[in-house]
Amino acid sequence: MISYRTQRDAALAGIITPQMETVAQKEKQSAESVLMRIAAGIVVIPANVRHTSLSAEGVGQGLRTKINVNLGISGDVHNYDTEFKKAEMAFKYRAEAIMDLSNYGKTNIFRQQLIERSPAMVGTVPVYDAVGYLEKDLLKITPEDFLRVVKSHAEQGVDFVTIHAGINRKAVSSFKEQKRTMNIVSRGGSLLFAWMEMTGRENPFYEYYDDLLSILHEYDVTISLGDALRPGCLSDSTDAGQITELVELGALTKRAWAKGVQVMIEGPGHMAMNEIAANVLLEKRLCHGAPFYVLGPLVTDIAPGYDHITSAIGGAIAAAAGADFLCYVTPAEHLCLPDVADVKEGIIASRIAAHAADIAKGLPGAVDEDNAMAEARHTMDWDKMFQHAIDPEKAKAYFERTPPADRHTCSMCGKMCAVRTTNMILDGKKVEFVDE
Repeated sequence: MISYRTQRDAALAGIITPQMETVAQKEKQSAESVLMRIAAGIVVIPANVRHTSLSAEGVGQGLRTKINVNLGISGDVHNYDTEFKKAEMAFKYRAEAIMDLSNYGKTNIFRQQLIERSPAMVGTVPVYDAVGYLEKDLLKITPEDFLRVVKSHAEQGVDFVTIHAGINRKAVSSFKEQKRTMNIVSRGGSLLFAWMEMTGRENPFYEYYDDLLSILHEYDVTISLGDALRPGCLSDSTDAGQITELVELGALTKRAWAKGVQVMIEGPGHMAMNEIAANVLLEKRLCHGAPFYVLGPLVTDIAPGYDHITSAIGGAIAAAAGADFLCYVTPAEHLCLPDVADVKEGIIASRIAAHAADIAKGLPGAVDEDNAMAEARHTMDWDKMFQHAIDPEKAKAYFERTPPADRHTCSMCGKMCAVRTTNMILDGKKVEFVDE
């Protein structure tokens, strides 16, 4: 008989859950070490008790860097079939999480079907859904209404929710004094800021935080404390508003832990490369080591159409410095809703960043595939090279686009391939380039 409600409750009681066993096996670590880190709050396993199709993943210190894929229905583009194709793309390339950011109409049917199909953990931002779910204008929504939407998501089986509880009156005051270039670029943060300003009230998720935690604890939903004041451009990074909110998130982390709720912290945003490591250290210090979930960071503002690359650069630096979870960014970021091809590009870029960081962190088994690729390249075994590639289909398509005359080389160098030349000499063979 289950004697715990959440993974944190179990860890504090010294109980190894089936989800901890799954994570330990995937990470090539002991279940006991996973348990200890969950109890310390530095690892989470987002696993709603109602998400029965889930293959559990751990996020946090000493574990592989995980990636998240955003998708969902918007007011301008609401094609459910396309969104499910994006989800299938995420499953194919082994993304560990999907966030349903739907903000149009009755989203509960799409979300329920996604949860039923998804082996990846599923996250949402309930405040996005509030207007459509409740069929009320923002000004007319009550604190009780906001909590009702969170409960509906939890009941459906959502594993983690982004809640912008840190943008309280104090953080808003710092934001207003700062006079930012981009102001608030968080959609959820902007909605709560607008509600607070129009009603003159405190952030309902901050004011009724204990009630929120009770809902999350009931279904073991991990709270991902959103960064409403994350920088939306380089000139706004690491400012007073961002740091004031981060301090508040640290206090909210401890309150959630006390209620048995698992916690992640969300981070920037747009940020120059030389600021990233310091921001990771700052989050870990102020938020007591809670897992850090970053959007990018995007390291330059001038690459629309290529922001999957700017994000991958920042994500690799952040993860190598200790960030635990990367939210992918697609080439369509800042421009339009991504299509299926954009989603693939974003996943692959984020996967490369996460993998590179795991190698830098020396995680168990992180470099195994790279070593296998090196051996395949040494022996010029193209089929094995494709097998170990992050995107085998693309690698094979490039190779076959201009096939070499000799399959033991590629069309770039032909017979002058350095690997071929060296292998032949070491095998005692004569190297010849001119046919007689």
